[in-house]
Amino acid sequence: MNFNRRGFLKSSALGAAGAIISSSALGNPLAKQRQNLPVITRKLGKTGLELPIVSFGVMRSDNANLIRSALEMGYVHFDSAYSYMGGRNEQMLGEVFKEYPRDSFVISTKVQADGIDRRTGALGPGSTKEAFLAKFEESLGRLQMDYVDIFYFHQPPNREVVLAPQYLEALNEIKKQGKARFVGLSTHSNEPEVIQAAIDSNVYDIVLVGYNFKHQRAGEIKEKIALAAQKGLGIIGMKPMAGAFMDQERQHPINCKAALKWVLQDPNVHTTIPGITTFEMLTENFSVMENLELTEEEKNHLEEAKLVAGLYCGGCDDCTHQCKKHLPVHEIMRAFMYAYGYRDYDHAYAVLEEYNLSSSPCADCNECVVKCPKGILVADRIASVSKLRELPRNMLV
Repeated sequence: MNFNRRGFLKSSALGAAGAIISSSALGNPLAKQRQNLPVITRKLGKTGLELPIVSFGVMRSDNANLIRSALEMGYVHFDSAYSYMGGRNEQMLGEVFKEYPRDSFVISTKVQADGIDRRTGALGPGSTKEAFLAKFEESLGRLQMDYVDIFYFHQPPNREVVLAPQYLEALNEIKKQGKARFVGLSTHSNEPEVIQAAIDSNVYDIVLVGYNFKHQRAGEIKEKIALAAQKGLGIIGMKPMAGAFMDQERQHPINCKAALKWVLQDPNVHTTIPGITTFEMLTENFSVMENLELTEEEKNHLEEAKLVAGLYCGGCDDCTHQCKKHLPVHEIMRAFMYAYGYRDYDHAYAVLEEYNLSSSPCADCNECVVKCPKGILVADRIASVSKLRELPRNMLV
């Protein structure tokens, strides 16, 4: 595989000029306005990639024009996955990116392995290298690309799975064949253990980790990503907005700009992938790249928001051990956040389906004994989001 490294670095470094310019961007006033603004960039570990500190999480976006505007504005890195929108996310990106030079953007995607018991984290008969590689090849086909810049092992739950030989062999093979420039893993549960395993593997180049001001294990994660960065791994932050709202009715939004700044004030976070679905979000997130200083108002907002249960589960996982039925409470709370914070009902449904949960998993319990340290009313949230399972999934897309 031939990579035009010099051209790639020139287009992605941005520097003072700060934008990718396509022929269509010349007539875009916003693109012209952004060309001359400074953009903060950081090197992604030892990969050699230098990226703007805010990238584009494409998980919930199906608007091709939003992607084109992002490219013209100066976004460089776009993150997708095999499972997002049932594959339509990758297909949409493939159609857009074929209009642009391949060295003018960075694309990442992810594949979740089959055959893993999502409740116990144990590997099963379906946990094969061949099945994993087949999904990856399908992703490349949807994207209409010969290679991706970053390929992630999506959500390995523990050290055993991170270091499973079949997956390390698959990642090495993908990289050796030039089908991915760099390989990594994504994690938003059991993060410290998973990150340490990535460090120990000597295979993973990048860690994509859930990290925000409301995460109860933020201190532990901060220490682990510092160690990973010291070892040369690239660190990318996800879920920086902590659910986007503090209430199910969406009347009290989190100051997303402040939340994004909070994450990026950690110098070991090299870039972030907040989900973007509107042009307003596109512009607001881009503005963070000019100045990471939190105003007093923003600081006060974050401190107050920490005290509210909000829609984001802090990830302590104490709830699972309290539950009489050993339900994956942490994951159900994640589904709740997708449904009521992001209005991504399809993704919420997918999480519930992955754990084979019914529409009323708590029906035979007289009283919920789970006590969340953040004050989340666990039983109410389980009952609310589980009702999605009563509907055909195609109604939620």
